[in-house]
Order: sequence, then C-alpha cells, then structure tokens
Amino acid sequence: MQEKIKLLLAEDDLQLGFIIRDNLEEAGFEVINCPDGEKAWEFFQKKNPDLCILDVNMPIKDGFSVAKKIRQKSDVIPILFLTAKSLEEDKLKGFAAGADDYILKPFSMKELLSRINVFLRRNKMLIRETIKTYAIGRISFIPDELKLEINNQSVTLTLREKELLEFFCQNPNKVLKREEILSNVWRKNDFFLGRSMDVFIAKLRKHLSAESRVSIETIHGVGFRFTTEF
Repeated sequence: MQEKIKLLLAEDDLQLGFIIRDNLEEAGFEVINCPDGEKAWEFFQKKNPDLCILDVNMPIKDGFSVAKKIRQKSDVIPILFLTAKSLEEDKLKGFAAGADDYILKPFSMKELLSRINVFLRRNKMLIRETIKTYAIGRISFIPDELKLEINNQSVTLTLREKELLEFFCQNPNKVLKREEILSNVWRKNDFFLGRSMDVFIAKLRKHLSAESRVSIETIHGVGFRFTTEF
C-alpha cells in the first residue's frame, strides 16, 4: 500500500480545523491537526510532514515563528499560510519567514486542494531526494547513511545503533520506559533484549561524548531520557 502524503495543519479555530482536516482526509491525505503553533512545531519534528498549512494568528507560537523554525530544518517542504489579513506588509513578513504562498480566509476547499497539489508536484522530486538529518548540537546524524558527523570526522553506526538513536531523536527530553524503547526499536520486549539495549546505549553514549550538552540519562527503575539543550 502506498504511504499517504502527510500534511501538517495548524489552525487555532477548532471548528475550521476539523472541517479542513475532514476534507483533506477525504481527498486522501494524512492530516496532523494542531491547535497552536507550539504543538505544530512539536509534531513537525516527530512526523516529518510533506507540506505545512499554518494559520498566521495562533496562541503560544504564531505562524511566522513556526515557519522560521521549519525553515531552519528544511528549505524544501512547502509552507502555506492561512490568514484573514490581506495587508502587503503581512504578506512580506510571511514570505520573509519562509512561506511559499498565502490563502486568504474565507477560501474554498477546491482552492486549498489546488494550491496543495501544485506545491506537492513542484517539490516531489526534491522531497524524495532530500536526506533527513538530525542536528544533535554540533553533531549531524544522517539515519539513511548510518552516519554521525563530528568535527569533520565521520562515524559509521550499526543498523541497531541507528534505529535506537533515531527513536531518541524523535522523542527528545522525554522519559522513555525501557519496554517502550524495546517495543519500538526491537519490536519485542524481553529480558535478554533489554541487556542488549544497555550495550547499544553505552555505545551511543561513547559516540555522542564529543557534545557535552547532549546525554542519554538513565532514569533508574524506569528507562532513559535523551537530553539535549538544542
């Protein structure tokens, strides 16, 4: 089965957000619906969407702030702003933040779908060719290449090390239970795999030791926390 295209929708008007989500899901997209900019940024990092639809005026983080953070991670992913504002300075501010286009409220779903499809077609090859990279402080982690780049030096990871580190990167600064890590990375939870996990975590700690502000912290009796200040 072909994987659905993922859209990140950030709209603080809950009723409008549900209407947009339902229409986009009916059109065949997978939609991550967020009620504010903070959640949008959190889910962007976890879900790696193919396109982002951001309301300009949102609580906690506005659309401009979220777009700037997204652009720090990717120059490729299309960003569409939803806004009731039509002032030229607001549009210029949005484009400066990294937006690809604006859609003024009220709008039709036909118009929104048309804009989405235009940008997905335009970015299809670029998105496929983009290599996903996690910035762990000064360390670059490139999962698809099983590689860490540290101070212009490269470290090759095993497949299991890569899977474990990627799971940590997807869940930064969170306490993860041992069984949760085993179930997601090893696809099974038992005592002997737990011992194996401890060995791999020790190896990752050694690989990451070049970055003092990053650590894999042991939470005794519970699990681990991948701690980073970045």
